[in-house]
Amino acid sequence: MVKKNNYSQVNNRQELIEERKSLRTFGTSAEAMLWLHLKNKQLDGWRWRRQFSVGPYIIDFYCPKAKLGIELDGNNHYSLSGMEYDDFRTIQLYNIYGVKLLRFENNMIWKDIDSVLYEIKRVLQETEIKT
Repeated sequence: MVKKNNYSQVNNRQELIEERKSLRTFGTSAEAMLWLHLKNKQLDGWRWRRQFSVGPYIIDFYCPKAKLGIELDGNNHYSLSGMEYDDFRTIQLYNIYGVKLLRFENNMIWKDIDSVLYEIKRVLQETEIKT
């Protein structure tokens, strides 16, 4: 059993470093667009990491202080097996590591980035109230 508060033991595992680098280098255009709004503490002063691993999972965007992850989902996430894996992964991240995960379709970034940012801010505000 992994301890929820042992940050250095579960996050950014060394064996995933090359995969994380590759995901950052060859990320989607939707990821690049969202990153423009998250990087450098632009979203209400919260610090975000890109392609960050928590346990065996790599999360598109992660805010360590809030224990909040964001995943942008493309077409491969909407097959039956893709949805089942995403559900399993979301449950594992929360139950084992205490990480809440938000999911957005890639096209939401292009169609309505303001709603995406509003939802992220809303969840972050809930996090601030609890801590």
